[in-house]
Amino acid sequence: MDGKRDYRSPRRREQARQTRRAILDAAARLFVDPGYASTSLTAVAAEAGVAVQTIYAAFGGKQRLLSELVDVTVAGDDEPVALPDRPFAAEIRALPDPRAKLARYARHLTATHARQADVMIALAGAATADADAARIWDKNVEDRRRGMAMFAAELVATGAVRPGHDTGSVADVLWLAMDVRNYDWLVRRRGWPAERFERWYVDTVAAAVLD
Repeated sequence: MDGKRDYRSPRRREQARQTRRAILDAAARLFVDPGYASTSLTAVAAEAGVAVQTIYAAFGGKQRLLSELVDVTVAGDDEPVALPDRPFAAEIRALPDPRAKLARYARHLTATHARQADVMIALAGAATADADAARIWDKNVEDRRRGMAMFAAELVATGAVRPGHDTGSVADVLWLAMDVRNYDWLVRRRGWPAERFERWYVDTVAAAVLD
């Protein structure tokens, strides 16, 4: 051994991960209230109990912090695994019946919205007045559209899509139905149980695109 300390030890990696998590959690609270535009990195640092330089070292700046917060909130963790490669996506692909595919996705979607609604609704509001937030919102919109295009291709491949629809139009319906603002209105504002929202999603999409 050369006597040098291993600065990439599991303990140090775990400490760095916990610090990033604390910063992201603080940003999630403050970007929602008082809001992204009103929150400085100094405020995030104070909320997270770290130095502001630590935030710059970990994320590079406020826009990058917001971008990573959105990614982690959508995924539910910071594991480097794309959504199409996660277990729920494999479960959907394995189901032969299109309505069963929709039901499995509805469970995933509802759990995701329960986790992300505060952050995403705040991002949508910030995007109307802040260019950085608008770019991140637009990227999320495009990411969702690509994901729904993949899902639409699976539904079309079952042969159960009604005449007049193609992959593009099915993706449009899926993209509209999965918007977090539907969940915000029906579940958080109108008080629907999660199970009722799931049924609404399945019934709405099936009525629109399935034969």
